[in-house]
Amino acid sequence: MSDLLRAPAEIKYAEELDWLESIDDNPKPFSWRLSPKMVRLFILGSERSDGLDREITQKWFGDRSFVERSIVTLASDRGLLLIGDPGTGKSWLAELLSAAICRNSTLVVQGTAGTTEDHIKYSWNVSMVIAKGQSRESMIPSPIMTAMEIGSIGRFEELTRSTSDVQDALISILSEKYISVPELDSDNIVFAKPGFSVIATANSRDRGVNDLSSALKRRFNFVRIPVVTNKKSEAEIVRFRTEELLRRHQIELDVPPTLLDVLLQSFADLRASAEAAGSDDERLESALSTAEQIGVLEDAILHSNFFGERALTAHTLASSLVGSLARREPEDLAILNKYLHGVVEPRSREEGGSWPEFLEGGRDAIATLS
Repeated sequence: MSDLLRAPAEIKYAEELDWLESIDDNPKPFSWRLSPKMVRLFILGSERSDGLDREITQKWFGDRSFVERSIVTLASDRGLLLIGDPGTGKSWLAELLSAAICRNSTLVVQGTAGTTEDHIKYSWNVSMVIAKGQSRESMIPSPIMTAMEIGSIGRFEELTRSTSDVQDALISILSEKYISVPELDSDNIVFAKPGFSVIATANSRDRGVNDLSSALKRRFNFVRIPVVTNKKSEAEIVRFRTEELLRRHQIELDVPPTLLDVLLQSFADLRASAEAAGSDDERLESALSTAEQIGVLEDAILHSNFFGERALTAHTLASSLVGSLARREPEDLAILNKYLHGVVEPRSREEGGSWPEFLEGGRDAIATLS
């Protein structure tokens, strides 16, 4: 695993999955590798009351009911649509579910404006077609078709980014559970095996891009993943994901609790400001998601490790925050400058601590970018 830039969940947590499978004597739907109870335990982590001989780490932080509803949906014949704001962990939850259920989370279609029907059905190896004609051997199955053939889970990221004709093609797959190949005279239908399902994700901010038809909506069970607003939960997510990311660089660097509080409070302040803003020009272009907090913290830690004194400081954290969130000039810089003067400056006078250095770092970063 050390030679992989980013190992999929089924490889990263292979030892845990093997162990859970070895002790799992609960009934399993279809060809699932783990029972629904064990899938939930793998994702949410073990508790003392579970009575296990080893600890299972918590990998997704959110309401237990979201995970349970997702598992129940996948045990039925309906697709699962995880919908929410950017950075709420939809794709990570989809990956964990796929890894636990079928030990393969890599059968993924990425929805974009350029995604075509071929990407979710099949295409052809042109050189083989020229040499031998169209056959099952010269057909290139999509990740969704492959999932159907082996009774696995196919994933469709950013479903609302794909065009209506692509979405319509998915309707027939979810309804009929087969794909016709009219170019072939025989062996021209690929049927889905038991265990096949589709997990799709969609950003709630993408409404109006390519809205889902009512027919496609009926084929999915919706699970809405809200933005994490609980500071304790958000701190756990940020710390957990940042430690994982930095482990790739073999960096062991503690994040002082006071600086983590500064980061969390800054994002909370900026979210409140965005909600109160009267127009898009008064809001940062950033979604201010938990994922972006992780990015800000990782950037600050890496900068400290490579170019600083190998200790995270409030000055570096502020510089990273401004650099990561200032995507439009001069609009975003003006919003961040207003935040520093209107919120951080009074707080630094009243509370002290890390805030004065954070204020200085933010001002320096804005001056550099202006």
